[in-house]
Parts: sequence; structure tokens; C-alpha cells
Amino acid sequence: MKSADSTMNKGPGAAEKRRQILYKVRRFFLGNAEKSGFVSKLATYVILTGLGFVFVYPILYMLSTSFMDSKDLVDSTVTWVPHQLSLENFIKAGKTLEFWDGLKDSLIMTVLPSVFQTAVLALSGYALGRFPVPFKKVWIALAVFIFLIPEQVTMIPRYLLFNSYGLVGTIWPTYLIAVLGQGIKSSVFLLVYWQFFSSYPKSLDEAAQIDGAGRIRVFLRIALPMAVPAIVVCFLFSFIWTWNNTTQVAQYSMGAATTLPMHLEQFVDKFNKLYSSAQLSTGGALNEAIRLAGTLLTILPLVVLYLILQKQFVESIERTGITGE
Repeated sequence: MKSADSTMNKGPGAAEKRRQILYKVRRFFLGNAEKSGFVSKLATYVILTGLGFVFVYPILYMLSTSFMDSKDLVDSTVTWVPHQLSLENFIKAGKTLEFWDGLKDSLIMTVLPSVFQTAVLALSGYALGRFPVPFKKVWIALAVFIFLIPEQVTMIPRYLLFNSYGLVGTIWPTYLIAVLGQGIKSSVFLLVYWQFFSSYPKSLDEAAQIDGAGRIRVFLRIALPMAVPAIVVCFLFSFIWTWNNTTQVAQYSMGAATTLPMHLEQFVDKFNKLYSSAQLSTGGALNEAIRLAGTLLTILPLVVLYLILQKQFVESIERTGITGE
């Protein structure tokens, strides 16, 4: 009788312990409403790692191949790590690209236009976001419509306009387009600023006006400091898109400025003209490593800019979607 009673007393306790263990195991693998489980985290990391590899792989391949010499390129045993790091590819690519002259022209045609476009559209977005502008929805819809129009549609009318003013063959058309808020994909930046400025509480502006601040001072002292995330995002994308745009610069400057991406487009012809047939016969022919070295030199300033502003850019992406009252 005593053994039977002890078995009955131990039964419910053991079952409860098993339920607790099963619950803990289930919570560890599947999680609950408050915390993700191991399976969910593992799936997330696998997906993010796969996506990251897709984006990082071309850069890694470019770096690895650009440091290979001609012997490593034809050696089937060499895949990622070359036997000896070679800078000859970068020397030839830099000479072919006319790197320093191209970098100077690229900065001239990119930095100030990006600054002007970012500043002008910030002012326009502030006006749309904070003031009762007549036909506001119409202007916003028009901005979206302009974004959908291909750049090639306005290319010829703009060229004829600047040509009538005698500005073709100079760098000024690119600057004027940026100052007037009509730069590359400017509608996107206008919508970003409009969304951001219309999201933070209007009570901040009203408090500043009560203290005697005018409209301009409110914009400079209240709105702009709060819009730093949007400014960083717009400037970075404006810089990248302007840097990579070769059609507009080639069309308006007519040789007055030749950027690095423009040199890269003519890389093969310039390389063949620069190196004689005697050098080509001795192993100096254009190969994949030299091509990738030239590409890497062309995007190097963009990579450096992103590394400098990486922290601000990530924080900006997270904060540009916040909403206020």
C-alpha cells in the first residue's frame, strides 16, 4: 500500500516536470510572443547571410582578381588568393583612366551639384510639409509623375535650352539643374523631405515662433537639425547617382569635364592606344584583372564616402520613417 501511494504521489510531479521541460524546449526552438525562438533566428540569419553574400561577392571577387598577375589568371589552381599580390594592374588601370584628372573632374561635377540639390529640395520639402501650400496634393502627384518619366524624354529639350543660352560645352548646365532642384531623381528626395518635415510635431515650430523666431530661423535652427537623417540619405544617393551619371555630363560639357565613369566607358580603347603592340606581345595585354582594377578605382571614392558616413547612413535609414503627432 505504501509503495502504491508513493507511486501515485510521484506521478503528477513527474508529469509536471516533463511538461515544464517540453515547454522550455518548445520556447527555445519556437519562441513565444515576447521572444523569437532558435528556429526563427536561424532562418533570419541564413536569409540575411545569403542576401549579404549576393551583394558582397562581386566586391570580393573584384578585389581578389584585381591583385592577380597574368600567371595567376591562367592558373586553374588559383581561385581567390593569388600567389603574389601585384599592383601592376592598378598602375596600368590608373594610367589608362587618367585617375587624378578624372577624379578632379568627378568631384567638380558631383560634390557641389549634390550639395545644391540636397539644400534646394530640403527647402522645397519643408514648404510642402509645414505650410498650407495651394494644390499641395497636385504638386506631390506631379512630383511622382515626373519621377516616372524617363530621363531620355527631357534630354533633347534641355540640350536645346542650354544650347540657346550658349552654355553647352561648359560645366554650368549641371550646376543650374541642381540649383533649380531638377537634378537626377530629384522627385524622390522631394518626397523624402516632405514626408519627414510633415511628420515631426508642429508644436516645436510654434514654440520657436512664440520666442520670436521667424520662418527662416525656424527652418535653420529647428527643422534642419531634426532633418539630419533625411539630409544624409538624400546627399548620399544624390552623390552616387550624380557620380555614376555619364550621359548628362557628356551631353552638356562636351569634353569640358571627363569624369572617372566616362573614362571607364572608354577603357578598352584607351588601353589599346596607350600600350604599344610590343608591350602587348610581352604579356601586357588587357585582361580581366586590369579591367576589374579600373572598375575598383572608379568606385573607390564611393566606397570611401560610404565608410565615412556609414554610421550616419544606417541611423538615417532607421529614422526617416518615424512619425510625429
